[in-house]
Amino acid sequence: MLPDPRRALRLLREDLETARRRDPAANSLVEVALTYPGVHALWSHRLAHSLWIRGHRLPARILSSTARVMTGVDIHPGAELGRRLFIDHAIGVVIGQTAEVGEDVVLFHGVTLGGVSMTPGKRHPTVGSHVMIGAGAKVLGPISVGDGSKIGANSVVTHDVPEGAVARPNPRPDTSDAELIVDPSLFRDPSLYI
Repeated sequence: MLPDPRRALRLLREDLETARRRDPAANSLVEVALTYPGVHALWSHRLAHSLWIRGHRLPARILSSTARVMTGVDIHPGAELGRRLFIDHAIGVVIGQTAEVGEDVVLFHGVTLGGVSMTPGKRHPTVGSHVMIGAGAKVLGPISVGDGSKIGANSVVTHDVPEGAVARPNPRPDTSDAELIVDPSLFRDPSLYI
């Protein structure tokens, strides 16, 4: 199904080495190959995408749906993913059909590269190379995330992010002590909170 098995094996090994290099908790390539759902999702996507671009849409969707159940990662087979992508912890990652992801990108758990409309055409983000997107971040719409940029955890990004920029959630406004409601009766027995 893949055009060149030797190239496919090189990519699979590169995926393992990328995860091993990026995750200080990884002890070996064997451990990564057997236990990392982000790597499993990426491998499944490579095969599903190969089917998708050859016009085998239903088998591609079945494979991506099976991978979602097995890994907790939902990558549409139409999405274009670059080399050395690392999906850390993986669970809850969603990558839409028209998303494009550059090389050497790190996505943490709960990241969504999603759309904001149900119209045909480009609906999902284009993420440059050397980008880091933090846990729970939502990058929505046909926007561009520039090379070398970072998106902070739990950010919601709906506008272009320039190259090398940092996008993060708006800080919560300070709350004065006068606005806090403290009921001392709630703090009598600490075992209530354990």
